[in-house]
Amino acid sequence: MRKALGRGIDSLITKVQNNDISGDIVQRFPLEMIKPNPFQPRRNFDGKALEELAESIKERGLIQPISVWKDSDSEYHFILAGERRWRAAKLAGLVEIEVIVKKDLTEEQKLGLSLLENIQREDLNAIDTALAYQKLMVEFGATQADIAQRVHKSRAAVSNTLRLLELDEDILQGIQNGRIDAGHARALISIPDRAKRREAYQRIVAEKLSVRDVERIAQGFHSDRPKTARKPRAGSRKTPEAAQLEAELERHLGTKVEICHGPGPQNGKILIHYFSLDDLDRVTHILKR
Repeated sequence: MRKALGRGIDSLITKVQNNDISGDIVQRFPLEMIKPNPFQPRRNFDGKALEELAESIKERGLIQPISVWKDSDSEYHFILAGERRWRAAKLAGLVEIEVIVKKDLTEEQKLGLSLLENIQREDLNAIDTALAYQKLMVEFGATQADIAQRVHKSRAAVSNTLRLLELDEDILQGIQNGRIDAGHARALISIPDRAKRREAYQRIVAEKLSVRDVERIAQGFHSDRPKTARKPRAGSRKTPEAAQLEAELERHLGTKVEICHGPGPQNGKILIHYFSLDDLDRVTHILKR
């Protein structure tokens, strides 16, 4: 694992948020003298979306400058954040574009700032985001908690995004190419059986299944798993009605549910179990609907 420079990810993120790198200036620069970012986490650029952005730029101009860096030994500027805007500006026929220039960056700063600015400012798909998180962890020793704090997401959300990288390669490509979306992917990863997961993916593509359809498939898988026999607790007063309600809730949520009577005849609690962060995310999503 590469060792981070200075204060590592905290130092880099603070500089991004405070715009604190020396030499930052805004200027207009010829598009032909700007090159794509070799550290760009985005793997795919949707052609239709680029055309729509290009039309917007024609009508309203570029609202936000892109960020670039320039090495002293190069005649070109390289994009730090805003490659999508740069591509759309070229489609729109612009000759020049407004840029924020950052000078004399180290290789680590180029990588770190590029990842952070793109995660925070660009609409990356879930897999490109996961790969960016992974690079921050590998290159800078960032933890999931570090990333969650800085990108203003929960640790569970960061963990669940990273877990998507466990999907098969063709499913990952399907997400990046827009054949399925992040909601489909989160539902798929909650199916631990690889063969069933691939079967569900093929059905999404062939039958145009909705996210809810896939969630129901995942719920069915969990509810069909063999359950261990429950040992009744001493003094348990569970009624047949309560047992039936438990079974109905388990079928709906796809996880173990317990109804526990309290000391009085009209109080108690419902315990909903989860067995992984993905399971928690899935159950929470059902409850919020």
